[in-house]
Amino acid sequence: MRFKKSALTVLAIAVLGMSGCSTLGYYWQSVSGHLELMNAARPLPEWLQDSQTPEKLKARLELAQRIRRFAVNELHLPDNASYQRYADLQRKAVVWNVTAAPALSLKPETWCFPVAGCVGYRGYFDEQEARAEAARLQATGLDVHVYGVPAYSTLGWMNWAGGDPLLSTFVSYPEGDLARLIFHELAHQVVYVQDDTPFNESFATAVERLGVARWLAANGSDKARADYAGMEQQRRQFRALAQDTRRALTAIYESKTAPALGRQEKLAMKNIAMENFRAKYAELRAAWAVPAGSLGGYDRWVAQANNASFGAQAAYDELVPGFEALFARSGGNWPVFYDEVRQLASQARGERQKLLAAR
Repeated sequence: MRFKKSALTVLAIAVLGMSGCSTLGYYWQSVSGHLELMNAARPLPEWLQDSQTPEKLKARLELAQRIRRFAVNELHLPDNASYQRYADLQRKAVVWNVTAAPALSLKPETWCFPVAGCVGYRGYFDEQEARAEAARLQATGLDVHVYGVPAYSTLGWMNWAGGDPLLSTFVSYPEGDLARLIFHELAHQVVYVQDDTPFNESFATAVERLGVARWLAANGSDKARADYAGMEQQRRQFRALAQDTRRALTAIYESKTAPALGRQEKLAMKNIAMENFRAKYAELRAAWAVPAGSLGGYDRWVAQANNASFGAQAAYDELVPGFEALFARSGGNWPVFYDEVRQLASQARGERQKLLAAR
């Protein structure tokens, strides 16, 4: 489906009108950036039948189709227009997110938007605009982190217009990671609670982890399973290190010792905790003994790590064990599990987080 500029303008005006926000430029880039992405997408059959499409890309699109069918048939994820089209964006990320947190807190700053509610980031389709916003926030004394995002979910709101497409930013991922991403983004269309990023992202992360284990067991080659197991071991070890560091930072920031620590003492202790984190990561990295250049993502994250990056990461894993335990109590039945999650979503934020933490 192709959008005319007039349609883009009408939708942009509608969203701006809903927002009641004076930052018209930000909303314009959000709407126009997304609709330009939608315009670049073509149905998968067109790509697969096009003689100009590289065979390697055709193989990846066919794999994505099989993963998509598995998501519907085995994981009971939505059967709709999402991931039935593909767009070549010719850039390394679809959007760049800006996150921020105070110098002595892991609690992210939040921004509120139509549909998505209040979230701990601002997304930009132009990297330079993202970095300009980051510089502005940093000048106010906040810790700031900018990172590229390979995919995002429109929560099913754009299925009428063709849904979320497969993108060149992630379609070449290893098989296990491609499945993880598709399962994660589709999970957002099952349950999404406004103003509760940790709940939403932890739920989607639980679905991706449980789902990819089933996909690889049923369909993965020996190589795909081995590759995924190696990468997953690295992720688990890195997550554990990050969680330990978050606990150490939280203890510093929330210290209630007498006499209370002053700001400068806390900043000094924060720097020590960050140095310890980087030193322990260097040990992990050496133990992994992987080819040079294969850990660029981890290396960049660690080099830039601060309160903003640690706070953003927490949303993706803090409640995952609770969701995994809920899945087990649901007997591994996906529809039952989703109903249980919807029941949690209907409760007050504090109550659902308490129930998940208790697991």
